[in-house]
Amino acid sequence: MLKVAWSTKYAHHFPEGHRFPMEKYELLPEQLVYEGTLTSENFFEPELLEESFITSVHDPEYLQKLKQLTLSKAEIRKTGFPLSNELVEREIQIMNGSVMAAFYALDDGIGMNIAGGTHHAFKDRGEGFCLLNDIAITAKCLLSQQRATKILVVDLDVHQGNGTASIFKNDLEVFTFSMHGKHNYPMHKEQSNLDVPLEDKIDDKSYLNLLDNHLKRLLDEIGPDFMIYQSGVDVLATDKLGRLGLTTQGCKERDRMVLSAAQSNKIPVMCCMGGGYSHKIGDIVEAHANTFRLAQQIFF
Repeated sequence: MLKVAWSTKYAHHFPEGHRFPMEKYELLPEQLVYEGTLTSENFFEPELLEESFITSVHDPEYLQKLKQLTLSKAEIRKTGFPLSNELVEREIQIMNGSVMAAFYALDDGIGMNIAGGTHHAFKDRGEGFCLLNDIAITAKCLLSQQRATKILVVDLDVHQGNGTASIFKNDLEVFTFSMHGKHNYPMHKEQSNLDVPLEDKIDDKSYLNLLDNHLKRLLDEIGPDFMIYQSGVDVLATDKLGRLGLTTQGCKERDRMVLSAAQSNKIPVMCCMGGGYSHKIGDIVEAHANTFRLAQQIFF
């Protein structure tokens, strides 16, 4: 059975002015249940993640500053959100959602989190609506518990996974692969193991050809035994922050390519949601919903 991390806290605790497009955290599970893709049995609610897992990636001093709400004004401004206890608790819960989804993936082939993909968080700071890095924490947890030996991070959000790249820059057990907008945030890019910068307005065919070529080669050369997939839908042409040119169908084919590759190569995969900022909330929900629909079709 497909197991999906979700909590009512995912959809709340956003201050006025930040509700859109964060409504997707509430609307997406509703849509998936309404259409019959998921039932209540598919969802699990994660607890707060133990601090030891967080500090395996993040500096203990930074975590304490988060919990005690003592970040400087400049540090808070870089995260993009006003800091609050509720926001920090939400982030820590999301971290465990991704960790638990990864453990489900070891048994079922795939596990998913209706949140996460917080790839802009560095060891000692948050950026770009990311306080902690669930991709890095999940990878470290799997490695430390010897549940994986070589992890491939496939980051297809429109923004480079700069925090993840920085965290794993000297780690041979994690390979970071990021396809992202060349001219998009962050303006200063970190160095992933493989970066594929994309020109503005790239179309479905060009994008999918690039992904197909790189993904097949990486699977052959690296031989990962676990995959973490950041499936942001801000690659859509309708995205107000994205600058790329993918259609909803193109985004769906992107997901099909990644999930089919994982399934056919018997590589467990944890999917975290990432960004999506189209003008119409329906466009965001539909693109994200396709990832979950495909997970059911391909793995179950």
